[in-house]
Amino acid sequence: MQVDLLIIGQGLCGSWLSYECQQAGLRVCVIDTIHPNTPSRISAGIINPITGRRHVEVWLSDELLSHAQAAYASMGEWLNRSLIRQSTLIDFFPSEQMRTSFIERLKQQGKYVAPVYYSDIPDLPFEIPHGAGLIDPAYLIDLPSLLEGNRNKLLETGSLLDEKFESSLLQIESEKLWYKNIEAERVIFCDGNSQLADRFFPNLPFAQNKGEVLILEIPELPSDRIYKHGVMLAPLSNGYWWCGSSYQWSFDHPYPTPSFREQTEQTLKKWLKLPYRVIDHIAGIRPATLERRPFVGFSSSEKRIGILNGMGTKGCSLAPYFARQLVRHWMYEEPIHPEASVGRFEAKA
Repeated sequence: MQVDLLIIGQGLCGSWLSYECQQAGLRVCVIDTIHPNTPSRISAGIINPITGRRHVEVWLSDELLSHAQAAYASMGEWLNRSLIRQSTLIDFFPSEQMRTSFIERLKQQGKYVAPVYYSDIPDLPFEIPHGAGLIDPAYLIDLPSLLEGNRNKLLETGSLLDEKFESSLLQIESEKLWYKNIEAERVIFCDGNSQLADRFFPNLPFAQNKGEVLILEIPELPSDRIYKHGVMLAPLSNGYWWCGSSYQWSFDHPYPTPSFREQTEQTLKKWLKLPYRVIDHIAGIRPATLERRPFVGFSSSEKRIGILNGMGTKGCSLAPYFARQLVRHWMYEEPIHPEASVGRFEAKA
């Protein structure tokens, strides 16, 4: 089997990279086996243009949102699925300090923020001690549908090897790369911080981050918006609610913890006025980065080995944008954004 690109991992990055390659007429083979608690599979699929306690715009917010709208609509047509829907996020301030921060953003006429008029939302079933603000637009991505649809497409075309990648089987020869009976022009890692990626990208500051979420049933809660009050409540396509997430930089194991559930339920008890039921409690490890910027590009020591990774919590907006940049960099030598290019670490070495 001969392909242009061997892609390791079929999470969000691998799915977008395989899609962009196929749209460009490139032959791909993706190696992946399903792990239920990978970051892409437990994410809420939220694209939120505002972040932090100071309510600042996320990095590249305008470009990322514009690209995401078009990209998810395009992939949705290809998969015959609806992948993106516009929403608004109601941010319930946990303190007067956060309320003041939001008001300052309004005074500066900051984009994506607006006041909430309670006459417009009189029946919201929440305690609102410090007020609330509106973030608009936000977007919800149906990640289960995207990952399943992309996987089915790859299977239909014989482009998926459903197994765990064994790095010892990758042969790097002068003219070609081989994995078992697959001959490839290039290999790109989209599977987190792997040992083989470490070999070709030794300077990348990966910083694994653990996240935990509760899956809730809240039948009476209107599902046309996203709600935030320390934790986030986001509607899922299956009718349940995603509630989380934690950001643990230091952890002993990758599994759910009683402390997260207890703390989250305490927050819900003080904030949410409706009954709910916990359906599931899950955890996963994000391949985040110390500087909160992705890793995109090819190794300086072996130009045929690349990486698309390190998206952290912003993967739904970053993955489609940088998958396209990486493909166009390969095909047309277009530049990768300097704050995302892996070249920024090689320059420091």
